[in-house]
Amino acid sequence: MARIILFFRIYLLVLPVAALAAVDAEPLSSADLHTRYQHLITELRCPKCQNQNLADSDSPISADLRRQIRNMLEEGRSDGQIEDYLVARYGDYILYRPRLQDSTYVLWLAPVFLLVTAILLFFLIVRRQRQSVRVHEATLDALDKAQLEQLLAPSQTNSSSVDERHAPHNGET
Repeated sequence: MARIILFFRIYLLVLPVAALAAVDAEPLSSADLHTRYQHLITELRCPKCQNQNLADSDSPISADLRRQIRNMLEEGRSDGQIEDYLVARYGDYILYRPRLQDSTYVLWLAPVFLLVTAILLFFLIVRRQRQSVRVHEATLDALDKAQLEQLLAPSQTNSSSVDERHAPHNGET
């Protein structure tokens, strides 16, 4: 129990330090620039990290990019100009939401194509299942009729023997 309490104490001591690691100390000149800055660093991916945006990454390159974005915003560049600059330097990988262009049509249209294909396959499978059930029911009905006719045919020719077998006999219990 003492180890658990010690672990939580250490955790609570380290937590505030980790939270301050990605905080930028330099304030921007206006609240509008700060809003744009926050939007940009959450929409741009760290080139070193696998799946983190610039805001969440602690790598040195993401700190440099955050500083560079801050400087470009202060210079008066638009969000599009900043994104174009970073795409020219790091490629489309830096964008979390790649632009719709010739090289990304498959990326944007594949989910729609797969969804439509899945829906069509679902309806085709359901349709075949229903047809299979109908054919199966019709086949069973025909088989049942054939078996019924087989069972009834001998009894009609030998109806006297069947009647004798089922007739009550006097004196027998």
